[in-house]
Amino acid sequence: MSALIDTLMLPFAFPFMQQAFIISLLIAAPMALLSCFLVLKGWSLMGDAVSHAVLPGVVVAYIVGIPFAVGAFAAGMICVLGIGYLKENSRVKEDTIMGVVFSGMFGLGLLLYTKIRTEVHLDHILFGDMLGVSWGDIAQTGIIAVCASAAILLFRRDLLLAAFDAQHARAIGLPVVILHYGLLSVLSLTIVAALTAVGIILAIAMLIGPGAVAFLLARRFDRMLITSLAVALSASFLGVYLSFFLDSAPAPTIVLVMTVMFVGAFLYTLRRNALEDAARATDSSAPSSGEGLVNPGRK
Repeated sequence: MSALIDTLMLPFAFPFMQQAFIISLLIAAPMALLSCFLVLKGWSLMGDAVSHAVLPGVVVAYIVGIPFAVGAFAAGMICVLGIGYLKENSRVKEDTIMGVVFSGMFGLGLLLYTKIRTEVHLDHILFGDMLGVSWGDIAQTGIIAVCASAAILLFRRDLLLAAFDAQHARAIGLPVVILHYGLLSVLSLTIVAALTAVGIILAIAMLIGPGAVAFLLARRFDRMLITSLAVALSASFLGVYLSFFLDSAPAPTIVLVMTVMFVGAFLYTLRRNALEDAARATDSSAPSSGEGLVNPGRK
């Protein structure tokens, strides 16, 4: 029995695994909260666009000699502002503009990367290097995660109203434009924080998965936020934990666990809807009160 317990506790005995657990849980919180807005508003492609668009910023930051986070955030904001400008000044639909902008910036990043000599491996940028993070990386991710989560929770109701009823939000005096670009700024910051942990490619899965599962299970927005947070934290913990025994990379394992959760939530929702439909059918076919009863006043 003790041998089994020792084996199960083995992942917590190594410093690199401890750091992987910490940084995965830190980044899971803001991504889970953002995921609810992206799923409800249909902005899944926006998360994909920003996550791909930060690549040229990372490369330029390496060339200039500034922190990667600064270059990545600048590139993300250029992507967001570019999409907004093109949407307001053209007839092209927003999803088409996102595809053009993020593919162009991603291509630019790959071109710059191939033209310079860098000590940063492309795989670490694309897929993250969770097992190689330092305490400095954890501190940077933690600061961004706390600030992003606090901003989302503090303004969640204003953001929700501005996202789904902009005219009413303007009528009651909310700064809709500031809220719109503020949410996109938090999205860029969160993706920057996720670079070290899950990389550019897998960040989109972390930004969609928790909200998609919560959307299936919850019927109120506050409960959706809580459910999404629980899904992201549990998937992150289980993904890192299982990756130790499977000898796999933590980030793809986290995404796989989240996919299994989505399938489970989908099947649960199908069963729940079937039971509710059956209950409604039973209620509608039941006799109304008094129907079939003999009136005691009559012979």
